[in-house]
Amino acid sequence: MIARGIFALFVAAAFFVVVPKAPAQKAGNAEKGKEVFEQCGVCHNADSDEKKMGPGLKGLYKKAKLANGKKPSDETVRAIINAGGNGMPGYQDLLTDEERDNLMAYLKTL
Repeated sequence: MIARGIFALFVAAAFFVVVPKAPAQKAGNAEKGKEVFEQCGVCHNADSDEKKMGPGLKGLYKKAKLANGKKPSDETVRAIINAGGNGMPGYQDLLTDEERDNLMAYLKTL
């Protein structure tokens, strides 16, 4: 009986060692993200899905897929923000992690 308890404890401990923790995603502040979006608004509409210089972002997270064919998710949207593409500059070195978290929170409200 004691051996079973020790075995169960060993299995539980091994599970926590083997299963990596997912990185914590910061929620961000949508109001502050709206301020960050002002520089994006030069090329992107927030209140429609009509193209300006870049695609309109209204309903971004509700779309079936992005222009790159991928499903909109935090990972894919953040990758586009970081790397840019199709004329959009990359913002990895231009925005702080907090600013990107805030921007992502704002984009989810569109």
